[in-house]
Amino acid sequence: MHSPLPYENLANYLAFLERVDKLCAKITAEFAAEILCRAGCSGCCRHLNLFPVEAANLADAVGKLSPEIKELLAGRTDWPEEGSCPLLLDDCCLVYRERPVICRTHGLPLLTEVEGERLVDFCEENFRGVTSLSGDMVIDLDTLNRTLVAINGRFELETRAISFCNKRYSIAEIILIVTRSQKDPR
Repeated sequence: MHSPLPYENLANYLAFLERVDKLCAKITAEFAAEILCRAGCSGCCRHLNLFPVEAANLADAVGKLSPEIKELLAGRTDWPEEGSCPLLLDDCCLVYRERPVICRTHGLPLLTEVEGERLVDFCEENFRGVTSLSGDMVIDLDTLNRTLVAINGRFELETRAISFCNKRYSIAEIILIVTRSQKDPR
């Protein structure tokens, strides 16, 4: 299958996902009774734009879906960018195991800065009975994003012969790339 999104050189990104998953699992285990995020809860699942490294990983996952699901997704390539995620089916993610970093951390406590003020944000359905969180139970969004930018930069350098670098991809574009490349393999 020919695709402008290379599936090789994802080792750094995949290792990063493992670290993110461990941190998220630690927080989820500690606050299991306070976190209401479950399969079928898709209120945070938005149509996103992703770095090339995440787009390549997601394209690989979409490419491995059944022909029937890919045919369904092919009808979602003009999905509204301000809408829900086109990879949802019955409020469940079709590529949950390969979802992007932002999707892995949704709903959990994220330390961020807004107008110079540092604050912790999380899904309003979660942590209702919690009055304080220790620092190791909060994900530093700036650190997470800086790491992702660095991993993406390395990925782009390693694959610079590919014409997709220095761009962000919507999930609908990723679906289009996969479904088009599978219909027209060269």
